[in-house]
Amino acid sequence: MKITFRWYGSGSDSVTLSQIKQIPGMTGLMGFLDYKAAGEVWTQEEIAAYIDEVHAAGLECEVIESVNVHEDIKMGLPSRDRYIENYCTTIRNLAKFGVKVIVYNFMPVFDWLRTDLARVIPEDGSNSLYFDEAELGCMGPLDIVRSTIENSNGFSLPGWEPERLAELETTLKRYERITPDELRANYKYFLDGILPTCEECGVVMACHPDDPAWPIFGLPRIAHSQEDFDKIVKLHDSPCNTVCLCTGSLGSNPDNDIPAIIRHFGEMGRIGCLHVRNIKHLGPHKFREAAHLSETGDLDMYAIMKAVHDTCPDTYIRPDHGRMIWGEVGRPGYGLYDRALGATYLNGLWEAIDKNKKRG
Repeated sequence: MKITFRWYGSGSDSVTLSQIKQIPGMTGLMGFLDYKAAGEVWTQEEIAAYIDEVHAAGLECEVIESVNVHEDIKMGLPSRDRYIENYCTTIRNLAKFGVKVIVYNFMPVFDWLRTDLARVIPEDGSNSLYFDEAELGCMGPLDIVRSTIENSNGFSLPGWEPERLAELETTLKRYERITPDELRANYKYFLDGILPTCEECGVVMACHPDDPAWPIFGLPRIAHSQEDFDKIVKLHDSPCNTVCLCTGSLGSNPDNDIPAIIRHFGEMGRIGCLHVRNIKHLGPHKFREAAHLSETGDLDMYAIMKAVHDTCPDTYIRPDHGRMIWGEVGRPGYGLYDRALGATYLNGLWEAIDKNKKRG
């Protein structure tokens, strides 16, 4: 296992590389160029600048996140071939600098959705990301977009880039005519277009689940259960077609057995990396994000880490969305302190599991 940290870059992150380096057991980053619009080529020059800075801090960067898939690809528009070609160029460019895993998603329009970015947790006074479908009320997609951007503390948020949402109304109208099966067919076209390049370059694609793990705003969503991901890995049978197993995204639906899902895909060799966080269920389609400690939420983090240890022990893991604690102000979900605590907790679980296994 390699413990990593998401980092947006020195010009866009409240957390510094020197702080990340001081977290015990931290090996590297899941990197991200947050200024790149979906469909744009990530150039060798900007990749080199980012990764050279990471290496100078004594950290690795073998995983890159959010190489966003253009909506024209998802919708199957004629322009998709140009964007797929750009994506293949980005894959080749990233591979030249040692990147081994690319995390992406195939969610229409919204990468993730919350109704509150800083809901106070009564038990300890911290705050975290929160979702309650009832709170959407009469809010439409445009309303939730405005609310999310206005409450992001001035930081960009992955999946909520203004240029991606500028034509939101038009895009939503187009999706009204697209069924889940049609979206899945467009997904296969994308995978058929990029996976030969991945195999050539030794890069693994890791699909992130829908977040939350059910349909929203009537959009087709096809990646929020074990059954969904079984279909995805069969769309193009390649060891480069894998899952980014996000325990919080899948875990937002209590029907998803996260340790069992990890074992299922881990034994298949189809887990490219994991985002590990805890979820507290508060009712139907209502949850908040909790500290990583098992007892603070509803996910069994020991069972999760045991499943990883048993089936995919060489994978990349990062502590996902943390609470805001100790007065920290930063990008919602991506502060330093709680994610650092989460990394230490996951490392402690791993050490205990590893030592127990060695004792027989």
